[in-house]
Amino acid sequence: MNRAVPAGEVSQRIIENVQRVVRGKPEIVRLAVAALLAEGHLLIEDVPGLGKTTLARCLARSISGSWSRIQFTPDLLPGDITGVQVYHQRDEKFAFHPGGVFANIVLADEINRGTPKTQSALLEVMSERTVTVDSVRHDVPRPFLVVATQNPIELAGTYRLPEAQLDRFLMRLRIGYPDLASEVVVIMSECAGVTPDELPPVVDIPTLHAAVADVRATRIDPAIVEYAARIAATTRQNPDVRYGASPRGSIALVRAAQAFAVTDGRGFVNVDDIKAVAHAVLEHRLVLTSEAELNQRQPRNIVDFVLDSVPAPMMRAGV
Repeated sequence: MNRAVPAGEVSQRIIENVQRVVRGKPEIVRLAVAALLAEGHLLIEDVPGLGKTTLARCLARSISGSWSRIQFTPDLLPGDITGVQVYHQRDEKFAFHPGGVFANIVLADEINRGTPKTQSALLEVMSERTVTVDSVRHDVPRPFLVVATQNPIELAGTYRLPEAQLDRFLMRLRIGYPDLASEVVVIMSECAGVTPDELPPVVDIPTLHAAVADVRATRIDPAIVEYAARIAATTRQNPDVRYGASPRGSIALVRAAQAFAVTDGRGFVNVDDIKAVAHAVLEHRLVLTSEAELNQRQPRNIVDFVLDSVPAPMMRAGV
């Protein structure tokens, strides 16, 4: 493929490819592709049967790079994820055997079924794109994206993700139930055998690298950067919030908005881009007070309130 393919066209190719299988959820698909182009990790959380793993597999299949799937279970070991040193008697030396994270896209299925020790094995690689085994660092392929899924209603045999790990995810998405017309199309597609395994790759790795670089270079006015920072800061001041979004959350908000703008074919970020990604970027970063939880307040309520209360900057046309 041509390395000079615009990032907006790259995103459109992936979106259209994924939507051949994931029907009736255009905004969710767009946000997922934005996470990919921002090279940020994605957590897909929802009840069973709504296509969490299907969406993750469709993203992986759309890229011609490597991908792996790690099925998290209570007996999964950290070495299964990062890799281990194995002694080869014939050569009389140790050799590193890579684990499941050594791929461009890693599907961490039912991540909350892994033990805390196993979950923590992902922390370094999600943050630094490297793995340290026996004091030796190993780089994972780039671009690198962890797409994790979890079921929030099934608690038996699961381990809640700690806030430190949740903060490593650029976005958390909830797919939600489809409308009736979309559900009919999904059923017909399933009966016709349209599955993620049949999707062709539509973007090669050099093209994706160039698109990721373009996203990072997407123009954003300092006033919009300040707007994003004010949104994050306001979450910390809310009386219903014990811990609000950190500066990492502010950075994530800007990065996600840059990628979202690219999916719209624009080379600049506007206020609407910040608002469009705010829920996906911020909700999982908010820790509510016990009183707020007793009153059934939800992180989405907090984000709605913050977006309504923080004044947006007045921008010139085309900015």
